[in-house]
Parts: sequence; structure tokens; C-alpha cells
Amino acid sequence: MPERLLLCTDLDRTLIPNGEQPESAGARDRFARLAAHPQVLLAYVTGRHRQLVEEAMAEYRLPLPDFVIADVGTSLYRLAPGCGWQLDATWEREISRDWKGKSNRELQRILADIPALRPQEASKQSRHKVSYYLALDSDRAAVGQAIDQRLRVHAVHARQVWSVDEPAAVALLDLLPPGASKYHAVAMLQRLAGFGNDDTVFSGDSGNDIEVLASSIPAILVANSTPEVQAEALHRAAASRHGASLYIARGDFAGMNGNYSAGILEGIAHYHPALTPWMGLEAMT
Repeated sequence: MPERLLLCTDLDRTLIPNGEQPESAGARDRFARLAAHPQVLLAYVTGRHRQLVEEAMAEYRLPLPDFVIADVGTSLYRLAPGCGWQLDATWEREISRDWKGKSNRELQRILADIPALRPQEASKQSRHKVSYYLALDSDRAAVGQAIDQRLRVHAVHARQVWSVDEPAAVALLDLLPPGASKYHAVAMLQRLAGFGNDDTVFSGDSGNDIEVLASSIPAILVANSTPEVQAEALHRAAASRHGASLYIARGDFAGMNGNYSAGILEGIAHYHPALTPWMGLEAMT
């Protein structure tokens, strides 16, 4: 039994029940009880930026975390009552190397002559995440090549993450330092807080969690994740010889369905059955 636990979780459709599947009654309350235990450090790991994280915490009455990894792994915040959100300078220095110390605004200036790129709102930008809108029919290969050419001149390395906002009918592009990801940020958090894989658990639901799900960090895929994500996570975890570090919730724990926070609790009980009293449940043997 670990003496303490670093609990890292994605938000949307993992802890937050904003998917199509139903949430088990009382599951979030049990999660909050676990998070309130003095030996638990809670970290939210999300693609959301700070404002949207704060909105989600208020709307869904989420526990105050100790840390927030936001902006697709490019921002690491420490939180404490009365102290506000404090950016971690160690992580800032770590990922800034790929961009040679250049900021969001500097990269936007370098790429300003690429007509297909339309910068997203300031609230969706961060120092190490440059976000753009593009037309759905944009030539991604050509745009990506143009970006690489501009950045190469400045010895800047950036990872391109493409997606689509279907309701808005627009393509989205995030430029990130290659070393900035959910996995790298969680690993950094482990080092900063003094945790190892024996007392860390991560939970997620989607493709942007795969890197952590397939790693050596004990991870949980909630039951409401899609069969495609489950198959990919299992394949990649097996390929990297980390199959034992991935658990897919089934919905057979404490009368709950395994979706969202119920799946997180189920996975923690799988890895650390002695911690179930921290959830307000009887100890498992």
C-alpha cells in the first residue's frame, strides 16, 4: 500500500461527465472524498487553458487540485488556497529550449506571412502554445511545410497538432515544443513532487492521452472511452511492453458503471486495493 498517491486525471469525458454515457450517482462525491485525503495530491491534466479549467471546476463542482497541467502539457500550475495559480518556472525552462527561448508572440511574428493561418483568441494562447484557425479545406501538408521552413531558419523545433472543430466547421492547429506533452509534464510533476510510478496513477479517455496510457505510468482508461481508443491504447502499451500498466474500467466496482469518475475509482482500486477506504468504501483484499 502506498503511503501517498499522485492522482493525475484528464478532465473532459474523464472526470467531467460531458459525454453521451451516463454518470454513476455519487461517483464524483467519492472522487472528491479521495482527493481530499491528506495523502493524495491531485493534478488535472488537460488540453483546456486556465480560464476553461476554472469554468469547469465551478460548473461541475470539482475539487481544488494541487496542480494543473494545462494547454496540452505546455503549462504547469501549482494551486493552493489563498495563493492562486502559480506557473512552475522549472517546466517553463525545460520546454523553452525547443523554442530557443522564443515566446508565442515571437513565433506568431515569424509565421505572420503564411496566409492560411488565423491566430486564435488571446485566451486560447499561452507562452508555449501557438494556436491557429484554418479553413477546413486548407492544404495541411503545404501549410505544415511552410511552417517548418520558417521555423527552421530560427532553429526552432515545434510539434504540429491538427484537429477539427466540427460544430464551427474550422480546422485547428496547435504548435508546441516537442518536449511539451501530457506524458512529459506528468513525468516532470513526478520529479518535482517526489513521486514514482508505484504511487502515481493517470486516467484518461481519448487519443490525446495515449502517450501516457501506453507508458510505464499506471494508467486508467474510463469505460466511456471509445473502442477505437481502447484498441489503440492496448496495442501501443503492448508494443512498448507496458501492458501491465494499463487498466480499462469495466463497471464492476462498488455498483458503479465505470464511466468518468467511477472508472477512475475502479482503476485506483485495481492498482491499490488498500486505498478504497480513502474513497469511503470498505477495504479490498
